[in-house]
Amino acid sequence: MIIIYHNARCSKSRIGLAYLEEKGVEYEVRQYLKEPFTLEELKTLIAKTGLKTIDIVRTDETYFKENLKGKELTDDELIDEMVKEPKLIQRPIVEKGNKAVMARPVENIDQLL
Repeated sequence: MIIIYHNARCSKSRIGLAYLEEKGVEYEVRQYLKEPFTLEELKTLIAKTGLKTIDIVRTDETYFKENLKGKELTDDELIDEMVKEPKLIQRPIVEKGNKAVMARPVENIDQLL
C-alpha cells in the first residue's frame, strides 16, 4: 500500500495526491500535522528515502529561520525538531514498503509504482 504523508494546506502535497489519483493507484493519506510522527517513525521514513536528514527539512520555514538556522545540529537533533515542529518536514513524502520518495517533482512517485 502506498502512503502519502500529506499537509492539506500545501499545494505541492495536493499535487501529489492528484498525481496518485491520476495514476489510479490505491493509497492511504496520513495527515502528519494531525497525526504526528514518532521519533522512530520519522527516522525510519527518512532512511527509506535514502536522503540526508537535512534534505527533508524545510529550511525556508519561519521556525527553522528563527530557531535553527546557523546551528550545527546532528541528524538526531534535526529529527527531534521535526517531531516537535512537523511543519519543518518537506512534503509530500510517499512511501511504499521499504522505499520512500520526496515527491518533488511529483514524477518521483513513479519510482514506487
